[in-house]
Amino acid sequence: MKKRILLAFILVGFNAVAKSQTVIPLYPDSIPNSRPGPDEEKSEIRNGVLIISKISRPALTLFLPPKGKANGTAVIICPGGGYWVEAAGHEGADVARKFNEWGIAVLLLKYRIPDDQTMVNKEIGPLQDAQQAIKTTREHAGEWNIHPSRIGIMGFSAGGHLASTAGTHFEQAVISNSRHTSLRPDFMLLIYPVISFQDGVGHNGSRDQLIGKNPSQDKKDLYSNELQVTDRTPPAFLVQASDDDVVKPDNSILFYQALLKHKVPAEMHLYQISGHGFGMHLKNSREEWMDRCRNWLAWNGWL
Repeated sequence: MKKRILLAFILVGFNAVAKSQTVIPLYPDSIPNSRPGPDEEKSEIRNGVLIISKISRPALTLFLPPKGKANGTAVIICPGGGYWVEAAGHEGADVARKFNEWGIAVLLLKYRIPDDQTMVNKEIGPLQDAQQAIKTTREHAGEWNIHPSRIGIMGFSAGGHLASTAGTHFEQAVISNSRHTSLRPDFMLLIYPVISFQDGVGHNGSRDQLIGKNPSQDKKDLYSNELQVTDRTPPAFLVQASDDDVVKPDNSILFYQALLKHKVPAEMHLYQISGHGFGMHLKNSREEWMDRCRNWLAWNGWL
């Protein structure tokens, strides 16, 4: 009984915070690449974690700092969940509030879950939503006290795959962009990210969900973002634990090495112990990776 009361309290608390923010549909008109159907989205608490599933109506939740505190930087956050669900609390709203304390605006992205029932082509659905989020943020920058050249993207786990895809596939628009707004994020924050879809390295669950269980090698290469890094890839900050038994640390390492090869500014922190899905807090209570993140942002002129 006490456990159920606690979980109910967590959910009510999160909903109260969410309702205090501005939530806008990601697409002002129709949702591209979508099939008609009922809205079956569901929010629940699983093992103390807020989980949103069956997302077919993407949205942005705006966490804007007070005007006097805003420094012009914005971060679009993509929570993780294996492209099956989204952990919107400890990999979303909690992080957004911390960034707001630093004067950073946050656009929490609720991106579509890849599904043949709701999408014509499920492999591009999440990327469409990430590109639309970048486009929307740039086009509303003045209204939201954001500098249009200080817009980063952050992703956890499979959300890290989406964020790194946005950071390496921006040359090819998969959305309507009549104003030719830049779809390139200015920096990436990748936290225990899925990066590769190569056999033996990538997270098979995320790969299966996004591009199917029997993808061609060309398709695996296309969505292995360590192979898509160029000189124009934005700077990146990476965090992972060496004992991550869900997403291999090789994902961060391979991406970091690709960034170095192309002389893209990058910083990586590999911690001995913390597993996967630790959100903002490592198991080592004496170390806070968010402090390292803040230092990196400041060093690069985003704070």
